[in-house]
Amino acid sequence: MSRAFPTAVIENLQPLVNGGRYPVKRVIGDDLAVEADVFKDGHDVVAAALKWRVLGEAHWHETPMAFVDNDRWRGVCTLYENATYEYTVEAWTDTFRGWQHEFAKKFEAGITNLSSETLEGAALLEEAAARAANQADADRLRELAATIRAAENEQVNEIAHSGELEVLMATYPDRAGATQYAPPPRVIVDRKEARTAAWYEFFPRSAEGRGDRGSTFRGCLPRVDDAKAMGFDVIYFPPIHPIGRTNRKGRNNSVTCEPWEPGVPYAIGSEFGGHKAIEPALGTFEDFAWLEQEIRNRGMEIALDFAINCSPDHPYVREHPEWFYKRPDGTIKYAENPPKKYEDIYPLNFRCENWPELWAEMKSIILFWADRGVRIFRVDNPHTKPVPFWEYLISGVREKYPDVIFLSEAFTKPKMMKALAKAGFTQSYTYFTWRNTKAELTEYFTELTQTEMRDFFRGNLWTNTPDILPFHLQEGGRPAFLIRSVLAATLSSVYGIYSGFELCENAALPGREEYLDSEKYQWKERDWDAPGNIKDWTTRLNRIRKENRALRLYDNLRFYRTENDAILCYGKMTPARDNIILIVVNLDPHRSQHSYVHIPMEDFGAMEADVYQVHDLLNDARYIWHGNRNYVELNPQVQPAHIFRVRRWLAGEKFV
Repeated sequence: MSRAFPTAVIENLQPLVNGGRYPVKRVIGDDLAVEADVFKDGHDVVAAALKWRVLGEAHWHETPMAFVDNDRWRGVCTLYENATYEYTVEAWTDTFRGWQHEFAKKFEAGITNLSSETLEGAALLEEAAARAANQADADRLRELAATIRAAENEQVNEIAHSGELEVLMATYPDRAGATQYAPPPRVIVDRKEARTAAWYEFFPRSAEGRGDRGSTFRGCLPRVDDAKAMGFDVIYFPPIHPIGRTNRKGRNNSVTCEPWEPGVPYAIGSEFGGHKAIEPALGTFEDFAWLEQEIRNRGMEIALDFAINCSPDHPYVREHPEWFYKRPDGTIKYAENPPKKYEDIYPLNFRCENWPELWAEMKSIILFWADRGVRIFRVDNPHTKPVPFWEYLISGVREKYPDVIFLSEAFTKPKMMKALAKAGFTQSYTYFTWRNTKAELTEYFTELTQTEMRDFFRGNLWTNTPDILPFHLQEGGRPAFLIRSVLAATLSSVYGIYSGFELCENAALPGREEYLDSEKYQWKERDWDAPGNIKDWTTRLNRIRKENRALRLYDNLRFYRTENDAILCYGKMTPARDNIILIVVNLDPHRSQHSYVHIPMEDFGAMEADVYQVHDLLNDARYIWHGNRNYVELNPQVQPAHIFRVRRWLAGEKFV
């Protein structure tokens, strides 16, 4: 008769997102640490194993779980493939351990008649021998069983606790009545660039910095090489598709557009095609393929903008008018975000009657560009589309291209941002742009990296965007740009800047967080080496990120106490503590600030004394610190931050 109920209780499994409804996220080479409460009725001893496999495989890999405390068990596995895995916990009655403990207690209590217990143990060994896959192991188990049958109590107890027998019995346990946690949760394992990268955004049409005409793909290499020299990994392009002419916007979002003005790249679609076409002014598919390869040859890659907007001239308007929102008079409704109006854009209706065809077409756009080598997509305003649509699209793309990375550009309500991340987005924009004080930064980034959010939400920190010029950059001058770049580059392992940031561009529309003369509406004239630029500073930041593994991790962020609210201090270290980084930032771009900072040096690991060296990687200065409380002073006009590498004092009077 088959068992009709579980023999063990497995609950409170972690990590788990929405009870297993959504997968957790890791990258190739990461450990997955799984914990669960495991127990059963009575006094039986329980054993547990962590099991994992690539989704769709028949064979489970497994490793024993270790008892932690109070029925809590923990197991760790390493994930090596860019794929979706599933994992679970299996528990069973460990009859051998139970017998071992019982026999030892009775023996130590002086009970002499243990013949029944001896026979019970021998039978357990013989049953394990029958399960053994290795003949030599089976023979050895039978040999030990025979020895136990003929042995005195002391020898039985000795054999029962021998390392050899414990290993053999752990190798061939009786798991006929095992209980498995179900359904198995999933974990998406991305390539490492999903967690660690520096993004550089520029409009290819403004690559040469001319205000009188646009650039082409073939004219982008100097801008790419400049970004490469600064240490960026990803070149992110706003939409490169044909731009509509109907209701085309002019300079500074004017509703009047001169014939020669280039229009807004987000108004996609013209007689030259839609989302699967290229704006002729930029070049051809051959030109794009050439540029994509040149970027890859430099160890970088392209990210494309996936903006689901259609100009009135988009082929979809003619071919599928049912995909759009209609006014009462039957005309198609343009996009609005009151008081803003976007007369040059028609939004798609993802709940239209023919939604399956629309959804499939959207997925085909991503696959079209993925077939041409693009593996990163920044998605514009995903929060204005149904969350189930993104689950459908992202999972469908990952089936063919598991290495595709999706960045969610959703500056919206917190719960929607989280829902999109759970639905499959690899990275997410954040509220970093509007977190400026010590309290705001500490609270927000503790939430991102130290709560359950760390398992599904990866914050990609942007200092600025074509749409957003924050007030602190408008008002803080060059020091504000230095400060925000340090914060972005070190609070998260993935960050980005929009071109012009390195030039400290901060001319804004009065009273608004928007650029004056935004290149969304025009070709942008620039001197890419203008005086006062922070390109050298940016280069140092990216080099420091690449040379220090602690800064390439995401959820190892810890904040430390300071005695001045204008000074922020935080740290990152590797699990082995062989790379320890401390960052101290003056958040005030206008005045010098000083403070004592409190560092829990006991977290650094073994040291022979309370003395250690902090090496400033920004200017190569070195300081000797003692104990937990040390003094810092930062002038924002000179250097508003320290990025210290901690060198511990170890044997031989040497800092390492």
